[in-house]
Amino acid sequence: MNKPVQVGGAAPSFALAQQQLIKMPYALFLGVSLRQGSNGLETLTADRADLIGNTNLPAMHGGVIGSLLDITGMLTLVFLKALDRSPRLIDIDIDYLRSGQARPTYGQAEIVRGGRRMANIRAVLWQDDPERPIAIGRLQFLLPKT
Repeated sequence: MNKPVQVGGAAPSFALAQQQLIKMPYALFLGVSLRQGSNGLETLTADRADLIGNTNLPAMHGGVIGSLLDITGMLTLVFLKALDRSPRLIDIDIDYLRSGQARPTYGQAEIVRGGRRMANIRAVLWQDDPERPIAIGRLQFLLPKT
């Protein structure tokens, strides 16, 4: 029921990540899509003016950035560990580095430390250049029971 799917020895599963994305109404509202890049799973959000929180700059709303980091981290865990259920976010710490503009925003995450019950993730969001991130998040997730 809550156990990881053993797909070729728990090989990464893009299909499971896509299934979990479809079950997330807020991710669909934000327009998050997935793609499998050369370095693993990437999230993509199209440019949307309605995600701007400060129209004077203009800058993407901080809550949207936090949500994108959460979604990116969670879907990366589902992808890498081939989970059939979503992990639960325990804690998130965000470094806002630059203003997010109304442009396509990309995200990628990696497992820093993973166990049977918990995982620590580092997620990064960028717009034009992956070497110039707009935000970095450190997230802790509770994994589904096996």
